[in-house]
Amino acid sequence: MYAIIVCGGKQYKVSEGDSIKVELLKKTEVGATVELDVLMVNKDGQVIAGEAVKGYKAKAEVVSIGKGPKLNIFTYKAKKNIRKRQGHRQPYSEIKVLEIVG
Repeated sequence: MYAIIVCGGKQYKVSEGDSIKVELLKKTEVGATVELDVLMVNKDGQVIAGEAVKGYKAKAEVVSIGKGPKLNIFTYKAKKNIRKRQGHRQPYSEIKVLEIVG
């Protein structure tokens, strides 16, 4: 059994016991349980989607909170001696899907 969940504006294919990194979940701590919306469920080859999947939720536990790898951004204007360098590390929450209920 697997499900398609939505979290942070992105969709993920998950099964029970999977661990995934998603956009940072605000106001959550490590060990907190969150409920995520389900868009589609595949139960033994039977696909459930649309209005039939309204009662389904995915329960997940926040395992860790961290930052991704550093991205170096460098912009410049040719022949103008204008250069700008900056870095970025995207924050994320790592969650473990406990169960898909519905």
